[in-house]
Amino acid sequence: MKISLKTIPHISNKISIDLAKSGAVTLTRGVESVAYEAEKILQESVKKEMALEEKVNEYLEENEEEIEFMLADERQLFFMIKKKLAPEFDVILNYEERFSDIAHKILDELYEEDLIHFDVNENRVKNIIFNAITSFLADTSEIEDAVIEKIRSYKRKFIPGTDEFEILYEKLYREELSKRGME
Repeated sequence: MKISLKTIPHISNKISIDLAKSGAVTLTRGVESVAYEAEKILQESVKKEMALEEKVNEYLEENEEEIEFMLADERQLFFMIKKKLAPEFDVILNYEERFSDIAHKILDELYEEDLIHFDVNENRVKNIIFNAITSFLADTSEIEDAVIEKIRSYKRKFIPGTDEFEILYEKLYREELSKRGME
């Protein structure tokens, strides 16, 4: 369950909506402010992982001849190197632990920026954020399938990768999110 830069705004919106609907939290400056702060933290996390993966790819390219000579499985090697370098890039590889860490960072930031007030246990609020992230990611493939199915049902054929396809995909994706109360 990897977070992509493209899904961050949607996840951030889900976090703010879920917090607002929870009854456990009062948003002091609205859902937009909460979503904005969540988005910054999610972007930071994704960019760290992207930098890590870029470094791993550089290492693999630099040692391509040796890898071919050893007949090593490049995918397995990629993950072994990624695991070794992860602490250097401050990346938690276990998704459950990473999402818990992100949820805690978002909670801390929202509290420090005085964007939320709550009288419940801090862990309860963190769990709302964590569940928003994980449930969004779990629903993503279902949403993507629904969007692709709608695009295929059109009489006119749209070619994946074209601007028209991307615009239509994004429009239908947002509609599907809205229909599910996630936007």
